[in-house]
Amino acid sequence: MKDLLSLRALSRLLQYPDAELRENLLEMKPIVIALPKISKSVEIGLNELIQYLKTTDLYVLQEEYVEYFDRGRATSLHLFEHVHGDSRERGQAMVDLLQTYKAGGLILATNELPDQLSIVLEFASTLELAQSRQFIAEMEHILNSIYSALVARQSRYAWVIAAAIEYSGEKVKILDLKIKDESIDETWAEPPAFGGCTTQGQGKPGNEQPLHFIQRAKDKQGVQI
Repeated sequence: MKDLLSLRALSRLLQYPDAELRENLLEMKPIVIALPKISKSVEIGLNELIQYLKTTDLYVLQEEYVEYFDRGRATSLHLFEHVHGDSRERGQAMVDLLQTYKAGGLILATNELPDQLSIVLEFASTLELAQSRQFIAEMEHILNSIYSALVARQSRYAWVIAAAIEYSGEKVKILDLKIKDESIDETWAEPPAFGGCTTQGQGKPGNEQPLHFIQRAKDKQGVQI
């Protein structure tokens, strides 16, 4: 339960920064750092992010958050945008994910999109530990893509993504995304960033692949950090 509480705190760090978050940062800090499997470098990075969120002007934090996550596809926290873009398949993927949430007892507000990473992590925090790690591991390729884009922008939020990847038992990797600065209009005109996060999708980047979220009784075997 303690491990899953740490995952919930990690989810909170990915939400829009507000006064409430700043008030709770000191209390959240030891909980976040207690997340299992994270490396020393990621632990240090999370400490730096929390300190930055605590000491930086709130309006600056909010402007940076919008710049990172609401403008451009490469750093979007909406996972299905990386897989399906704005295609019809994204809508069906949303419906399927909502059904997964409902089956697990999580009901979202009507204004929340289920593929937002903080919500995905929140749901994962309600699962058994092995299922939680496997659930996040299913999206490893997307997370590494977001991580790589944030690193390219020198964003401290990259440490949150790295922590989620390590928690799942997968390895943090820098992907060659060939990112360039664009306006929001140009970004929406882009095709999906890549073909999928499954093995098949990675092997055939020219073909669109669905993203499946699967609950399994046992954690993935043979993956070590």
